[in-house]
Amino acid sequence: MNTTSIFRVAAFSDKDQGGNPAGVWLGEALPEPHQMQAIAKDVGYSETVFACRLGDHWQVRFFSPESEVPFCGHATIALGAILAQEFGDDQYELQLSAGQISVSGQVDENTISASLQSPPTKSTTLENNVLASAMELFGLRPNDLDLRIPSALIHGGADHLLLCLQSRQTLRDMKYNFDLGRDFMQRHGLVTIMLVVVDNQQLFHSRNAFAYGGVYEDPATGAASAAFAGYLRDIHWPHQGNITLIQGEDMGMRSVIHAEFSEEPGTSIRIYGTARLLTT
Repeated sequence: MNTTSIFRVAAFSDKDQGGNPAGVWLGEALPEPHQMQAIAKDVGYSETVFACRLGDHWQVRFFSPESEVPFCGHATIALGAILAQEFGDDQYELQLSAGQISVSGQVDENTISASLQSPPTKSTTLENNVLASAMELFGLRPNDLDLRIPSALIHGGADHLLLCLQSRQTLRDMKYNFDLGRDFMQRHGLVTIMLVVVDNQQLFHSRNAFAYGGVYEDPATGAASAAFAGYLRDIHWPHQGNITLIQGEDMGMRSVIHAEFSEEPGTSIRIYGTARLLTT
């Protein structure tokens, strides 16, 4: 590795396709925040992760093209893949602004895989006026919602708003006004708005609006997936300790996110998947 290096990785890939591209910056010391912001904008992906080694752990920060993000799951998976490639298969301790987590990476002949342990999770009910505004933003009606999984504010290192929909077609048709969406997310401190459809008790389809970070939609969102898994635990959904989310399919960037977790409320979620290196 040079003094500083930038890698490009599609995290949560579906074999050798799809996934969510992330930039991975490695160096001896983190740049100034305005420099990281400029680098993230130049890389152009929904997030770029910046990491430098400090003793026995790595200091890590995440930037979208428009703002710093407290935690980004897909960029953490991308970081785990690159750390494994550069320094060997291992578990790496990460110090985030939001706390300390770990990421593991493994490289074999055909596959790079990585897993992370999320920050603690929590969830709260949505105020009626916030729910009404979110539904108006996406043009949803009350009968579009699947009440088995009530709308909520969910957290797993960052805040997300969750809307569970009845119909896969309604999810395919997702659209919103970008400027209004960004204003709404920034006003309520939401990194994404996550729309989900239940396929079965352990399989879900999702889409994540990410206007907060200057991107219309994220093709794979590990942080939101961790928050969602924690919320399913909070509402005693029959998850049997693991779930899979298919995201990005409607963007032509199919991504596969796996989550494993215990029944203990609030505890870390293991998020894992595969990654592929990008040349540009």
